[in-house]
Amino acid sequence: MKLLANPASPFVRKVRIVLHETGQLDEVEQVELTTSPMDTNPMVAASNPVGKIPALVREDGCTLYDSRVICRFLDARKNAGLYPAAHVWETLTLEATGDGVIEATLAIVYEHRLRKPEGVSEDWIAAQWAKIDRGLDALNARWMSHLNGPLDAGQIAVGAALGYLDFRQPQRDWRPGRDALAAWYATFSQRPSMLATAPK
Repeated sequence: MKLLANPASPFVRKVRIVLHETGQLDEVEQVELTTSPMDTNPMVAASNPVGKIPALVREDGCTLYDSRVICRFLDARKNAGLYPAAHVWETLTLEATGDGVIEATLAIVYEHRLRKPEGVSEDWIAAQWAKIDRGLDALNARWMSHLNGPLDAGQIAVGAALGYLDFRQPQRDWRPGRDALAAWYATFSQRPSMLATAPK
């Protein structure tokens, strides 16, 4: 199998963390490339019609895309338990929350990167920060017992989201007022899989 990837992508990072945590790192070739909404890499476009990474090219089946689909596949492939049946809906909802924070952060990054300075919408950026703040507040207020439980895909998504905020938006510290979430991340970010996949 081949993973079409860019190490700076938080969605790619989710998949790479799962590869580490499930012992599949040596079974997937990682093809590093660059792509963007305004300049889609031809290899990405051929693998995923909407032109996004990650995409997992399989020899014995269709190419998988969207990090949630790929993570679910990799988990099932090894029966790793990252989507435990006992609380699968909570896990999926937590994963969606982490992904939502990532999507809003990416929207801010692209607003600055892909528009001319005079075209940047501060109202759009403020709206994305509102999504991020609501997501992080919910995690801190309602999800700590789950985050502090056994490792699952929801925790991985949240870890990737917080890491991406630190990577792309270090000037806006998300930690004040969210002591429980900050303490959790301080520990979670030291997992070998997190250290090995940290964006540079």
